[in-house]
Amino acid sequence: MIKDEKQSAVAKNVLLEQINSLKREDEMLYNILAVDVWALAKTMDEFQPGFWTAFMKNREKALKRFITEVMKNKPTDLKRPPFLR
Repeated sequence: MIKDEKQSAVAKNVLLEQINSLKREDEMLYNILAVDVWALAKTMDEFQPGFWTAFMKNREKALKRFITEVMKNKPTDLKRPPFLR
């Protein structure tokens, strides 16, 4: 009985360590991608002035279009309050 509890505690700790490792790796990947995008935009802005502004405008339009599509395709759940639908 005690042995099973120790084994489950060890297994739980191993699992938590793996989850934390995945979280750190995910955050690191996100940061690397952010630096890559920044470097690309900075380089392009040097070759074509105004690139960053145009990129951000296009990104804003794409985000608005994405949100509109998600809201249009989202099933309405009448049990939820209106501000959470």
